[in-house]
This record gives sequence, structure tokens and C-alpha cells, in this order.
Amino acid sequence: MADRREVPEHITRRAKCFVRIHGHWIARTEIEQYRARWMEHGVPAAQIDRVSVYEAVWGGLVLPPSPHYDGGPRVLSGDVPEGPDPDWHFNAGDQRTALPYAFMIGPSGEFGLHCGHWVPLHSSVEGWVEAVALAYHARSCARTTTTVTGDAVESIDLSGFEPVPETVGLADTWWRGTDSLIAIYRGEAEVMNAPQCRAATIYGGLDEWGLTGLNT
Repeated sequence: MADRREVPEHITRRAKCFVRIHGHWIARTEIEQYRARWMEHGVPAAQIDRVSVYEAVWGGLVLPPSPHYDGGPRVLSGDVPEGPDPDWHFNAGDQRTALPYAFMIGPSGEFGLHCGHWVPLHSSVEGWVEAVALAYHARSCARTTTTVTGDAVESIDLSGFEPVPETVGLADTWWRGTDSLIAIYRGEAEVMNAPQCRAATIYGGLDEWGLTGLNT
């Protein structure tokens, strides 16, 4: 049965509209039913609390695919935390396709990739949602869209660009210029030690609305 919930307040109006219009909710997992079992296996109560909070806010949210990482998680959904201290992580949601890495929430709430080691993409789940929403918006507004990969990513001139703060980028970053947006994706390259997987998308020909998707 679908789970009817309000869109979280702590994201931009652009992301809220994206979630309302293009996302939908399915039933979330009741984490409390697993608490006793997880604690028997050595998972600290504080880590279970983290999963419970994540599930209460984001659990069951289905978003349109991200342009990278084969679309991102199919459904945002928490699972049993994995240690040891202090680097506890938990699953952020299962992959849409077969991938060599998992989507996970890090020890400080970061959203990222895990494949033998940890690569945070954004400082928060909100950052991931904002990035997916911004990609959808930029793609719909841009007059030109150009993708570069590998070493060419490092040749992109970011002079005159500023970071897009709401995406709180780490391995992945968004940059805003006078008439274009640039999304740089390094997460897959870092987690798989595969520099050829670096990618960037340049959305050009944007007006003020296209640059922000926010009413001023």
C-alpha cells in the first residue's frame, strides 16, 4: 500500500516540486521490528536510530533515474548498519541494475558509494535528491548538453563558476556560471579506481530560470 507523506521541508522549492511531481512513495520499512535482532548481532542502538530516522524521512521514496550510477537507488530504503566503529554505514536503497558498488549512508549522514572502500558523493541525502532534481531541471531547460569523460573532465575551465551549495558536493559537484550548469561525477571513478569513469555534463544556453529553477 502506498505511503502518503509530505515532502521533507529541508530541501529547495525546486527539489520539492521535483519530488511531488516526478517522485512517488511506496510503503516504508518499520525499522523497529528489527531493533532487537540487530542489537543481538552487535549493532549499537545509536546506529539503529540513524536508520530509523532515515527511513522515517526518506524511506519508500521512488525518484526518476539519476543520469549516472545507472540511475541510483531504485527506492530509498534503509537496512542493517555495517561496522565497525567509528565507520558505520547502512544501505541507502538497492540498485536499479547490477553494479559493483552499493549506495550507502555514511557515518556522518553522507550519501555515497561503497565497494570495498567508501566514497561519499554528497554530504547528505538531501544533496543527492537536490542533484537529481537539478539534473532533471537542467536537462529540460538547456539549449545544449555536452558530456565529456576521462581526462577531459579535468580540462573543464571552472573560472567564473560557483559551486551549487544545496547539492553539498563531495566526489560529485555542481557548478553554476552565467549561462550554464556543469555537473562533475567522480564517484564511480574513485570507488572502482577507474579514472576513465570520470564524467561531466555541461548544460548550456540557460536563462535565469534555467540556472536555478527557483523563483526570486
